[in-house]
Amino acid sequence: MKTRISLFIGICLLICSIPTSKAAVAAKSPSQDASINVLTSPDLYNLTMQWASEFCKINPAIKINVIKSTDKNITGMLNTTTGIGFVSDESFTGLKNQQKWTMVLGRDVIVPVMNVKNPFLDELNRKGITQEGLTRIFNNPENQSWGTLLGNGQNIPLHCFMTDDASVKSGVGNFLHSQVHSDGTVSGSREQMIAAIQQDPNAVGFCRLADIIDYDNQALIKDIRLIPIDKNGNGKIDFMEDIYGNLQEFTRGIWIGKYPKALSVNIYSVSSARPENESEVAFLKWVLTDGQQLLGTNGFSDLVNNERQTQLDKLNGNVIQATAPENDAYTIFKVVILVLIAFGLLGFILDVMSRELRKNKKVSKDVAYSHPAVFDENSMNIPKGIYFDKTHTWAFMEKDGSVKIGIDEFLQHVTGPLTRIEMKNAGEKIKKGDRLLTLIQKGKQLIIYAPVSGTITAQNKSLISNLSALNAAPYSDGWVYMIEPTNWLREIQFLAMAEKYKTWLKDEFSRLKDFLAAVTMVNTPQYAHIALQDGGSLKDCILADLGPEIWEDFQTKFIDGTR
Repeated sequence: MKTRISLFIGICLLICSIPTSKAAVAAKSPSQDASINVLTSPDLYNLTMQWASEFCKINPAIKINVIKSTDKNITGMLNTTTGIGFVSDESFTGLKNQQKWTMVLGRDVIVPVMNVKNPFLDELNRKGITQEGLTRIFNNPENQSWGTLLGNGQNIPLHCFMTDDASVKSGVGNFLHSQVHSDGTVSGSREQMIAAIQQDPNAVGFCRLADIIDYDNQALIKDIRLIPIDKNGNGKIDFMEDIYGNLQEFTRGIWIGKYPKALSVNIYSVSSARPENESEVAFLKWVLTDGQQLLGTNGFSDLVNNERQTQLDKLNGNVIQATAPENDAYTIFKVVILVLIAFGLLGFILDVMSRELRKNKKVSKDVAYSHPAVFDENSMNIPKGIYFDKTHTWAFMEKDGSVKIGIDEFLQHVTGPLTRIEMKNAGEKIKKGDRLLTLIQKGKQLIIYAPVSGTITAQNKSLISNLSALNAAPYSDGWVYMIEPTNWLREIQFLAMAEKYKTWLKDEFSRLKDFLAAVTMVNTPQYAHIALQDGGSLKDCILADLGPEIWEDFQTKFIDGTR
């Protein structure tokens, strides 16, 4: 046995040393990645030049050629040459049907603002403003009053301001579906408009979001407030539109689609295929991290952290390592070595298997995830002896007094297969209701909370390589942590078992249907057929095909709503 292992290791070291040597030789030749072309639409030229300049300062070996071009020229050049392009939504329209690889880098956000002492502040926060109300204001400059905007009969004059910025005028025009008339609207520089709003409680202004951010404090500048927009026009700011509490909440709401798209223009990186050039990949990674700081100084808005990570994950999955060309002699030698390795490995595996079988040792298997025919309380597997929490987690005390915890079957049927989870480390202490772990599916995420208190003594590290166990076997192979409980006897009084949990699940299914009905009504009708099957039955993996805005609301209204 020892001889076989030694032989196997020796051959592996031999084969690994050969490509390493070739790579070292290949590295001496001139790099093909030292120079890259970046094509940019005119509106992004200054930003792109700054990005290129700052990146080259810290990477002097890389040269970036920035080429200003129209969207049509970018399309043609990307089809015939290597390189990447930076375009905004307006230019991106010409590329949508070209089957290009795209990635979001930032955005240009237009916002309506008011004075913090506005006499209708409470009404505006409660009802918001509508596209119809703003259209009345801009189309009737002689009748600009708060009564015209809000429909409340108040004949108090309203003063309109707008930054003298083409992108602002274009964004407002797109939102109103009409050209913005200069009559009745005072235009000026960013500084002039902000000063006017800060001094006039009856003023309304339109500007870029970046114009009103205090970057030192990561908040809005003094005496300025965002005006909520009643996106669905139902006369109130409901939970799907309530994103104006603070700057962080607002920027996240933009990302997940809760803000009018006409007022939020994305900045894209486009290319003919997924980037493989090492310099291009390095440049794009830098733009998504350190380069985000330059967006604000150019009037654009940066991405929220989760969105940055989503784009980085997309980019990281596209990196392909290039290899040096091989000559025929090397290829034949490599094939011989690989054949020897295959025989050695086969003998090694057969020997291990025979030993394991003789010991009658149980081997853990990766259980495939299967979809139930019907997703309701009767299809749920509810093991006896397990305590369930209203956060859809469970706890089970082992014979030695340690407690195993995980997520319940209901939750995994709602999310569907996951792509990643974020876990706490062994040794960390948790309290009941604390953040336990984060479930992630292609950038969308849910935060799950602890059912009991204690100290984590072990992670289920097998989930790293076998994440499907969390879906296929949530009560066995899919456990998440082993903990040493600190308040077990008291806390289990608030948990449910078997029949009590099954009864509670009936209410959860009703609550889930109500949530989906609200989502369908407030958002887009096409979500209806995704969420429900014929006859109104719930579809398995409901959230899998829904967007990040729905996951966000499922978190706040369904998961957090029971805490």
